[in-house]
Amino acid sequence: MNVVILAAGMGKRMQSALPKVLHPLAGKPLLQHVIDTARGLNPTKLCVIYGHGGAAVPSAVHEWGLDAGIAIDTALQQPQLGTGHAVMQALPQIDENAPTLVLYGDVPLTTSASLQRLVDAAGDDKLAILTVVQDNPFGLGRIIREDGRIVRIVEEKDATPEERAIKEINSGIMVIPTKHLNSWLGALKNNNAQGEYYLTDIVAQAVAHGVPVVSAHPSAEWEVAGVNSKVQLAELERRHQLNIANGLLEKGVHLLDPARIDVRGELICGRDVSIDVGCVFEGRVELADGVTVGANCVFVNTTVAAGATIKPFCHLEEAVVGAQSQIGPYARLRPGTELGEDVHIGNFVEVKNSKVAAHSKANHLAYVGDADVGSRVNIGAGTITCNYDGANKFRTTIEDDAFIGSDSQLVAPVTVGKGATLGAGTTLTKNAPAGKLTITRPQQLTIENWTRPVKKKK
Repeated sequence: MNVVILAAGMGKRMQSALPKVLHPLAGKPLLQHVIDTARGLNPTKLCVIYGHGGAAVPSAVHEWGLDAGIAIDTALQQPQLGTGHAVMQALPQIDENAPTLVLYGDVPLTTSASLQRLVDAAGDDKLAILTVVQDNPFGLGRIIREDGRIVRIVEEKDATPEERAIKEINSGIMVIPTKHLNSWLGALKNNNAQGEYYLTDIVAQAVAHGVPVVSAHPSAEWEVAGVNSKVQLAELERRHQLNIANGLLEKGVHLLDPARIDVRGELICGRDVSIDVGCVFEGRVELADGVTVGANCVFVNTTVAAGATIKPFCHLEEAVVGAQSQIGPYARLRPGTELGEDVHIGNFVEVKNSKVAAHSKANHLAYVGDADVGSRVNIGAGTITCNYDGANKFRTTIEDDAFIGSDSQLVAPVTVGKGATLGAGTTLTKNAPAGKLTITRPQQLTIENWTRPVKKKK
């Protein structure tokens, strides 16, 4: 099967320099949603027709193809003379002996199941159209039937009042027997209100040539909804997020408000996961059994093991959180963070590119960067691993059972030995021996006859 995706439109109503099909929905461009769905049908040829946006669209398509390990062809439509003219541009790149599925780069939510029904209805020799009955079909092409059979499609601007009363509309998505495409497209005329070559006009030609015209229907009306403005984009975003939320609910995830979750990638949840409002999940996020997520957290490509608690207002990016750990509130785990079992990372603590072993704690106001922290370590408030000298980064090692007093600075590369204690206010520039108390602060002094400065009168 061939798949041709029409993505040449300017999208004037988007009020943006970004090509319409590259605007994101759930963190992924509209066009990429369509390509990913098309790939699920295992097409032998996949071609994207682009126009406005210069090299941005073909460049993005090429990158997606490389990431997926598949070839995606592109063809330029210039000038843009309608949907029929757009499909003409793909003819040199598709297989004449396989049917062609036509999709649209700004219709992102069509499901593979609905498209498969359409493909099955078409077989090898029929023209199949995905149609929908809408209560308010204004602006859309109407399906004209005679004795129940589709005979043609008429666009809103060219329809009579009687035809405009018809509620069955053409989604634009169709499967066409490719062997007829060249002659049908070559016979198209642009004597219509738009002055364009409509792909829909091939329906009447199919009828005239004795090619059966059949239909299939999507599971929901939103599957064929397109994006022409930021308002429509926002509407589809919420529709898509609600679909995701309903899927999570059906799998047993406890969402405190299904209307207030954003998944911009893949969210995998175990049993008895609870997610509070306002959370955002980007990339691939895995929450194991019994994980609890507080309000307004952000997860990016992160794995959280069973029984962990993520308190409100945390940001976790490319991190691994161990079982039964407690994070936050207001904690930040940056890329390269790996936390063991029952690790506590508290409020206003930042961890980056570090491993923290089981039962260790940094409960308040600390920075742990480029560090290897052992088990049962206590990191006091205000502690900083000084990992950067302005040019290079170095690692800090804190061995098992160490106690780091508040307001300590560990100037890497440095090692705190097993069971060692650093007194509060220590600036460590040399290794601290195991099992010993190390203090670097000077002896306390009181300066006699010192006067606090006062503001000078103007």
